[in-house]
Amino acid sequence: MEHRLVTHIEKALGWDGPGSVGTAFARGRLTDPGLPARLLTPHRLLDLIKRRHLANPQLRCYAEGDEIHPSTFLSTNVNRRRQAVSQADMAALGRILNGGGTVVLDHVDFFDPTLEVACRALGWWSGELTSANAYLAVGDTDGFHLHWDDHEVIAVQLSGEKSWEVRGPSRPAPMYRDAERNRTPSGEVLWKGTMRAGDVMHIPRGFWHTATRLGSGSGGHSLHVTFGFTKRTGVTWANFLSDAARADEVFRHDLEGAEGTAHAVLTDKLSALAAAYSPERYLDELRSNTPPARHIPYVTAFGRPEGVSAVTEFAPSIVRSGDTVQVRGGGKRLTFHERAEPGLRVLLSGHPVYLDGADEGTTTLADLLITEGLCEPLTETSSSGYTGLVTPVTYSKRQPTSA
Repeated sequence: MEHRLVTHIEKALGWDGPGSVGTAFARGRLTDPGLPARLLTPHRLLDLIKRRHLANPQLRCYAEGDEIHPSTFLSTNVNRRRQAVSQADMAALGRILNGGGTVVLDHVDFFDPTLEVACRALGWWSGELTSANAYLAVGDTDGFHLHWDDHEVIAVQLSGEKSWEVRGPSRPAPMYRDAERNRTPSGEVLWKGTMRAGDVMHIPRGFWHTATRLGSGSGGHSLHVTFGFTKRTGVTWANFLSDAARADEVFRHDLEGAEGTAHAVLTDKLSALAAAYSPERYLDELRSNTPPARHIPYVTAFGRPEGVSAVTEFAPSIVRSGDTVQVRGGGKRLTFHERAEPGLRVLLSGHPVYLDGADEGTTTLADLLITEGLCEPLTETSSSGYTGLVTPVTYSKRQPTSA
């Protein structure tokens, strides 16, 4: 999937592909001045919050660097059927922001089609699950205290400005669940400065950082979004091997009382299991077996959709084998006749595909991919997430073309 955000992030950070994610601190600037506002604006963020049932910790608020109790800004409303729902008290959020506070919405990509498509594009590009958090701060307010994250982060300043300090790691490749605590910040300051609309920054896992608007004046604001990449580690692979071992009866027997030969068998079998499921195979199967987080089903009573788009978390694999084509992705393994290959490559490209003008074979293929959960029907809302960011595909005289 060719997405403008991915292209501009690579250019801004001086990267040539996703291999640089997690390797070193990097900073740059988007060359498209209209891109930040296209991704998200302060009013659009507040509108998203207003229209959703939200709870803490997905929605959080801070003042002077400390978290505000959820009861201050969340209300429980009871509808006519006496069902209690939690949602934001927008008046309270207004008071927090106007008083110099910060509002944080985690996984904003679940609510906004533009950021949903952006996260999918970044996931296809990086091969890692990607999510987005939004941070809105107003006035002369402090931010989060110096901390580190257990995942890689690309921060994009969307509007206003915020001052940052980024330091190196104090423990190599720290983890959320680790063998040692990691509470002493590094003294190595890599960068200290102000992020303005259009600025981009990559902070690897374990690098200490803090952001604030103290000293910026009471009349301004900051909105930035962080794209988080949850990369797999050697520990992740070892945990997978532990789960895979449960299928073998030998691993399910007690260690106590077992003879030395039994222990040797365990060692040999574990070595064989690690060889059979190499890290490369583990990553490949993880990506192909991960189902889409969400998708719109195919309901025949609604008629055929006007368009479709792929919704797998990672790019599907399409491999020709003799007179068949194998598709792996979204937790599915599908086999098609070789004649389906051109249509599959278009429909599973990650670009929005509009079917007006497509032949019967292509529309039938689209129906099947929606039924299998690899694609979903395009709606007015989901289409808006691609507009101006991903080139659509239309069919003219039974041939796909990029509009």
